[in-house]
Amino acid sequence: MTATTRALASGPGWQVSDVVCTAGAGDRPFEETHRDFCVAVVTSGTFRYRAQQGTAMLAPGSLLLGNPGTCYECGHEHGSGDRCLSFHFGPAYMERIVAEVPGAGKLAFEAARLPPLPAFAPLLATAEAARDMADNDAFEELSLRIAGASVTAATDATPARRAPSRRDQKRVAEAVRRIELDADGPVSLSALAEETATSPYHFLRIFRQVAGMTPYQFLLRTRLHRAAVRLRMANETVSAIAFAAGFNDLSTFNRRFRRVMGETPGDYRTRRPGGALPATSAVAALRGQSDVGPHQPGR
Repeated sequence: MTATTRALASGPGWQVSDVVCTAGAGDRPFEETHRDFCVAVVTSGTFRYRAQQGTAMLAPGSLLLGNPGTCYECGHEHGSGDRCLSFHFGPAYMERIVAEVPGAGKLAFEAARLPPLPAFAPLLATAEAARDMADNDAFEELSLRIAGASVTAATDATPARRAPSRRDQKRVAEAVRRIELDADGPVSLSALAEETATSPYHFLRIFRQVAGMTPYQFLLRTRLHRAAVRLRMANETVSAIAFAAGFNDLSTFNRRFRRVMGETPGDYRTRRPGGALPATSAVAALRGQSDVGPHQPGR
């Protein structure tokens, strides 16, 4: 097996697992089936995801979307390994979420993935910190928030008219891994383009198409995400965390953190995990309803 699945928490209609995949370019992808609705948060690595809704390259911060009963494949021709927080939801659970989201009239994901949207940043950092701190009690609320956020964002998402080539996907995947590796230092657009043997303009265009954001936005998201996780887990000073994440100026870090996360680093650190739920009136109805069996899910 190239993937290991560790169950973290479960409840009526939902469950979440930590999925670590070690597959590489030499491993052939094999077909699997989504048994339930799936929203997998990519926390590290890249891979190609092919499902009924289309094909997409998944990078850290993006969300894999799956519908019950549909087949899918994950390939790693772009690089070895990835890690995901995989949330699975039963149909009745999702029906109640969809009923609370304006404009969400269809109980099915039409896109294969959601890019690393800024609105997801605080939620995903909280989820990853909960996993790393083994705070499994936090996942009941996090599961509801993840489901609501994904349905809300997917309602406005539309598949790309023309899919990027395999070659361009490979280029972007290599650049994503380079940014992940060197996020705490200077990473220039021209250097990334040169390493992928493309012009800066072409590289910028394909990166935005494949990753859903520009290289600089991805670099900034990576730095802020790492800082947010450390703010929840470590007792270091805010300045030490900011500098370790790659920010050279504390005021710039504070300003960017507040813009993306919606609060100051200090407030984020002291605030209890949680927040407003995307479907608060559905909480009571969700309790006591079970649509997810005791199986061990894949991605």
